[in-house]
Amino acid sequence: MDISKFKSLPLLGILRGIKEDSIEPLIETVVASGLKTIEITMNTKGAHDLIRRTVKAADDRLVVGAGTVLTMEDLQSALDAGATFIVLPVLVADVVRYCAKNSIPVFPGAFTPQEVYNAWLAGATMVKVFPAGLLGPKYFAELKGPFNDIELLACGGVNVDTIGMFFSSGASAAAFGAGTFKKAWLEQRDFSSIRRSIEDLIEKIPI
Repeated sequence: MDISKFKSLPLLGILRGIKEDSIEPLIETVVASGLKTIEITMNTKGAHDLIRRTVKAADDRLVVGAGTVLTMEDLQSALDAGATFIVLPVLVADVVRYCAKNSIPVFPGAFTPQEVYNAWLAGATMVKVFPAGLLGPKYFAELKGPFNDIELLACGGVNVDTIGMFFSSGASAAAFGAGTFKKAWLEQRDFSSIRRSIEDLIEKIPI
């Protein structure tokens, strides 16, 4: 992942629990929407193969990473499959240190001010504030008071109504998942609705 390119469209799509037969149409949908960056969570069944297949299907049109990385084993599996960035729900120091040492963009999760600071000190590229929706965009404005140099990624509660407020309150990036990659839409193969939902989110980003 080229962080400078990510910052030009700082939006991350989270794919969790997807099935193999959805990969190719999903990738085409995401590419058509204009989104540039997606992650596949490691707690999805067959995540290693799904990441590998996604990287192949994307064919350099998307940046593909791994989410919900909780162990060094998860990390190695994700990297072997072709993931180019790593996202965690919490701070796993060994994983973050390895990524920082090897210039792999890494986004550990945190919630409290102490957790945010610890994640940044450990080498986070950005700190994923999760669940961001619990306290909302105003929480980001509070965090940026003492932590004006720490870059924050909003995850949880990001939708078309809130995304602009997260950015205006201090978020450097945002992530979205089930609210757009809806189970019903995936089961019905309603990829046009997924595309429109992504496009709506992109339109709200103040870039």
